[in-house]
Amino acid sequence: MSIFDLIALLLALTAAFSWINQRYLRLPPSIGILVMGLASSTLLVTLGMALPNVALYEQLADLVKQVDFQTTVMNGMLAFLLFAGSLHVDFAALRSRLAVVGSMAIAGTIISTVLVAASIWGVAHMAGIDLPFAWTLVFGALISPTDPVAVLATLKAVKVPVELETDMAGESLFNDGVGVVLFTALVAFAAGSGGESVGAAKIGELFLLEAIGGGLLGLACGYAAYRAMRAIDDYPVEVLISIALAMGCYSLATALHTSGPIAVVVAGILVGNRGPKDALSDLTQRYLFGFWTLVDQILNSILFLLIGLEVLVLRFDASYLPLSLLAIPVAVAARLLATATAVTALKRWYSFQRGTVAVLVWGGLRGGISIALALSLPESEWKPILLSATYFVVVFTILVQGLTLGSVAKRVLEQKDVVG
Repeated sequence: MSIFDLIALLLALTAAFSWINQRYLRLPPSIGILVMGLASSTLLVTLGMALPNVALYEQLADLVKQVDFQTTVMNGMLAFLLFAGSLHVDFAALRSRLAVVGSMAIAGTIISTVLVAASIWGVAHMAGIDLPFAWTLVFGALISPTDPVAVLATLKAVKVPVELETDMAGESLFNDGVGVVLFTALVAFAAGSGGESVGAAKIGELFLLEAIGGGLLGLACGYAAYRAMRAIDDYPVEVLISIALAMGCYSLATALHTSGPIAVVVAGILVGNRGPKDALSDLTQRYLFGFWTLVDQILNSILFLLIGLEVLVLRFDASYLPLSLLAIPVAVAARLLATATAVTALKRWYSFQRGTVAVLVWGGLRGGISIALALSLPESEWKPILLSATYFVVVFTILVQGLTLGSVAKRVLEQKDVVG
């Protein structure tokens, strides 16, 4: 099939599943589409096993394989989704919680990576799987960062205090840069390709280049776009500038080996906060923010559909099931310890609503970025196991945690006492 045919098919499936969900299931849009994608994939896999002579399953699996999930997410959708999400971030609220967001995005991700690695290594060896510790560190790096797409989509349907929403959104938008830096360095170490030179100094150098370089680039690109918008009053051109900003900034960051996600987030925050003050007319604001809201919703739906359909091409081995299931409580427990450590360290200077840790832990959803990183792993005997564990954790956090976050938040935040 041509690229046009593939896009047309994905849009048709997304529209059909969205209609069914809106008409009958009434689940949050992204989660409803994921549920139907998973159900369809599981049904097709079952039919393929029951009717091996029928070529339908193989034909559909080959069709899904034509969509390079890793490239589609990391070098396509992510720039648009992060820019759309960051446009609505209140910079004043984010600045007041910068230490909280920063500590959870950096220290929390590192702590969680180590905890996940140690736990999975121990569980694997108890199960008789000789999984090297270096590869469990890689798994910890790709599964520890919360997914901004999944988190922001869930926050739209869940009411939490403003400070807590800022913490959740800010952490999810910025911790991807940390996770990708750790992932890149640890993959090199685990694969043995120059791994002996990848130490703390090298990881620190990568972090400075990726995170700080990406932030500075996003600031420069965002300011240039803001000044261009300020000089005119023509909403079609200003919307076009915003599209060029999202794509160009991400592409330039990739070419300069800095963090594309962080660059796009910083650029989006700058335009979203400075623009309405003196660069965007009321008419332009309605069109620009309305356009990016639609982009966010449509791409979110397509991404969650792709996550569901990936079951068709991920051949899970039954021997991976115990470790994959155990990876779920391991990831949640590591998230709990990392979050509790950050909140405990900062409560002397910052106030936290009672129940903050519980909401942050249960709201720490993983999504397409974790799957994309797992799919990008070099081919080895350990890749299928790590990919299976990643998929189980992602599906659990989106379906179980995403669907129950509202009730959990309501229960634990009912008391108005403030800690700190």
